[in-house]
Amino acid sequence: MTLATGPARGGRDWVPTTVMLLVFIATIATLGLRPAAAQSAVRTLTTSGEPLSIAVFVSSRKDQCYDSGDVAAITSLVTAEQHRINAAGGVLGRPIRVDILDDARQPKQTVANLKKALSDKSTVAMIGVTNSVNGRAAFDELGQDIAAHAIPFFTDITLNSVFAKYPNVYTMRPSQDEERVPAIVEFIKSRGITRPAFVGIKDNPFSASLGEALGKIGGDVQLVADHRLVLKDEKVDPVAFAAVAADLKLKAPDLVFIAVGQARNVPMLSALKQEGIAPPLFLSGNIENLREALGQEYPGDVFQLAWEDLPDVYNERLRERITRNGLDKWMFEGAKVPEAPGWKSGECKARSGDITPSVYDRRNMRAIGRGTAYADMIALVVEALGSADPRSDVGSLRAHVLQQLATSYSAGRGAFKGSFENWSFRSVTRSADRTPYVIVRPNGLGASQLAPQQFVRLRSDRLRRIDTLYLDVNLVRIYRVDDNEKSFYADFYLQMRGADADLKKIELTNAFLDPKTNDRQLNIRMIHDGSPSEVYPEQMKIYLISGKFMFEPKFANYPFDTQRFAVNVQPKSGDAPFIVQPPPASLRDKSASTDGWNMKEQYVGYDADFVPAIDAWTHKQSIVPFYKASFAWLMKRQTTDYFLRVVVPLAFILVVAYLAIFIPHHHFEAVVTIQVTALLSAVALYLSQPKIDGDGATMSDRIFIFIYMAVSLMIGLSILRISSLSTHRRWLRTLISTVHVLLIPTLVASMALFVFRSAIGD
Repeated sequence: MTLATGPARGGRDWVPTTVMLLVFIATIATLGLRPAAAQSAVRTLTTSGEPLSIAVFVSSRKDQCYDSGDVAAITSLVTAEQHRINAAGGVLGRPIRVDILDDARQPKQTVANLKKALSDKSTVAMIGVTNSVNGRAAFDELGQDIAAHAIPFFTDITLNSVFAKYPNVYTMRPSQDEERVPAIVEFIKSRGITRPAFVGIKDNPFSASLGEALGKIGGDVQLVADHRLVLKDEKVDPVAFAAVAADLKLKAPDLVFIAVGQARNVPMLSALKQEGIAPPLFLSGNIENLREALGQEYPGDVFQLAWEDLPDVYNERLRERITRNGLDKWMFEGAKVPEAPGWKSGECKARSGDITPSVYDRRNMRAIGRGTAYADMIALVVEALGSADPRSDVGSLRAHVLQQLATSYSAGRGAFKGSFENWSFRSVTRSADRTPYVIVRPNGLGASQLAPQQFVRLRSDRLRRIDTLYLDVNLVRIYRVDDNEKSFYADFYLQMRGADADLKKIELTNAFLDPKTNDRQLNIRMIHDGSPSEVYPEQMKIYLISGKFMFEPKFANYPFDTQRFAVNVQPKSGDAPFIVQPPPASLRDKSASTDGWNMKEQYVGYDADFVPAIDAWTHKQSIVPFYKASFAWLMKRQTTDYFLRVVVPLAFILVVAYLAIFIPHHHFEAVVTIQVTALLSAVALYLSQPKIDGDGATMSDRIFIFIYMAVSLMIGLSILRISSLSTHRRWLRTLISTVHVLLIPTLVASMALFVFRSAIGD
């Protein structure tokens, strides 16, 4: 075929070059995408039909000196959950719409927000309302409407009496009556408390409920003092605090329960100090917040109940999610609230400017926990709707979710595995089935920790006492990391103390199983048996353990990746549970030998999982919960060897291929020979590298693909330079030269910057 010449074809001469450039630039842009984003785009499905709405109620505050971050975390995480669900196709072929409604802690606005959600005919669920006072006002006014619409409503209220009459209302919080009070009663009995006292707020539902429960314990336990303070403009008269302290000095209780609100704990304790007494306290607030507000340690033992935010232990699911998605997206707490009245009165104090906010600060982690819990409720609703008839109307979808809550997510029968925890709800109170932890800040220790005795709920609905195992894993070294086998070897000291501390009751669950013996590949040597000793701490058992362990690597950023190596600990038998308390992070040994890795961080995570069980004879469903802890180390791979073996040779290959185009046109064969040789050299270098057994492309793969594309573009430009398309067209020759001289170095520099940031980043 003869190629036509002349003016008729002149208008299309730019097409090959332009197409080549566009394809190349698009490929480079694709290389820059994170794997998760690329996979999300692939999974995006088309949704049709009217959106299903989920109302989320939040309560912003302007009275705090610094923002707690709760509202920001809830807004960010429920929005992200909405996008995730819709990217995956929504539910029943319909998108989800999340409406965030803020009441600013005003009861009238709480009512207005509820009315708006109830009037929306597309609402399939409602989530939120935290304050018990606002919640009671809303239910008093709208209770009949809430029940009539039968919209699944996940409140954030602890006091079940507020919504007990409405069968479609649940709470993400544990029940005051079924969780908090029984745990406190068992705690009183285990400690031998006989003369408790109570200080609360008059006409406050939460405070009143706790005070009444303490007065009904009976037996040897007698409430020696019961004070209900009166609020005026959200404050208590200092004279009232002084009167309470004087009475407590006279009555001499062996434990004082204080439920006056976090902000009023300080003046209450100041009044106790003025009277010269320091009885053991059991707070309804947070111990750490109290210590920070006081500016000093309380000269006595302080206890509290907690469901998350455990001392020196992280929620493992939250920690992994934060690490996976990047730290820059997870800072919510700490912004200054200029409207707070404390700045004018002088009560607010500026935080030290030299302290860099940490994502893993307990206050920020608490905000993340609240946001993740709300997002979990959205995910739970969507999972429940997934088994509904797609042709159902909204009313039927609401009923289907309620039916699933009463069956599939009923406590003891099933659970939804969320990003925050496993969610199931108690059938009578419709509260989250979450057993609390008892935390103590012992006098003189200077740190909070789990109390020696904890309590878990049995199938019989009774609380069982279990022990806290004070345990530490002191890493000596990590070596022989096998990326493809997903294993590593570790040597470490295991140190533990507790009422029933015994290595035979502990399972190191990620230790490698030997297929020949069906046992863990571990070498264990006892260093100290816990007996009295002048060398080792008394009652502490110490073991030296060496063995092979499994890990779950993520190779998207290989070889500039940071991997998590862990030793996972859990009870060997479900009949002998325990809860792990590690020492404070500041006291743990941070030095360890690593082969080819640099240690960045260490932490201890906890998780509560479950074993689902179905009786094949009776078809009854049940779940058996168990606790587990992870002593984890984040380590970054050393990349010096990769730079010498890969990056430097590829840089020389690119330079040679780039310079070849400056050879005169009449030596075209030499130009192409050099560039093709460069391309083949890059391919050979790639094939010589050790292969990583992963599902997606690694950073190393993307570097090589970039080199292939860059050299191929140079070959294409070299061909275009001598083709008849550019021989007689000066503007095209100029364009080709410009692309070669300017665009290729710019693209290479951009890729180099991208690789550099990956190499030094988290």
